Amino acid sequence: YSGTALFCRDEPLKVMYGMGKAEHDGEGRLITAEFPKHFLVTCYTPNAKQDLSRLEYRMEWEDDLRAYLKGLEEKKPVILCGDLNVAHKEIDLKNPKTNHHNAGFTDEERGKLTELLAAGFTDSFRYLYPDRENIYSWWSYRFKAREKNAGWRIDYFIVSDCLKDRIREAVIHTEREGSDHCPVELDIDI
Repeated sequence: YSGTALFCRDEPLKVMYGMGKAEHDGEGRLITAEFPKHFLVTCYTPNAKQDLSRLEYRMEWEDDLRAYLKGLEEKKPVILCGDLNVAHKEIDLKNPKTNHHNAGFTDEERGKLTELLAAGFTDSFRYLYPDRENIYSWWSYRFKAREKNAGWRIDYFIVSDCLKDRIREAVIHTEREGSDHCPVELDIDI
């Protein structure tokens, strides 16, 4: 039910699957492409599940992912993209009060994204648009959520802090359909 893919115009120097931890690598959630000046990591973060039965596992994933990204960053800057399955701030979802403590908006999950950002990474969209509201990347298929724009911003481009001043644009293509998610785009000078 999970997996990631990566399509590149320029051939990477190296491609790695997973983060080197057996407990995480069996679900196809992480691909890293090494380029001359940076690493590009595509990620599909585990969902904590509606009953939060995977929250503890999710917390382990978050700690291990952060350590993995910091290890890469020792060599060169990192760009992380994908479904991180968390709306970081109240501005990042339509109904924060009724979703507090739900999977994707628990204090624990939000705290782990805060820890990642504090470890030297930048949310590219919020860097450019700190106050932009009602821009989401995911909508439930239920209750006409997309039609009502009752969504969540859970798809990100996160970059090493040393790259943040090179971000030219970060776009969430809300007009694109075909999935419960829409594409996110990063234009950056590498």
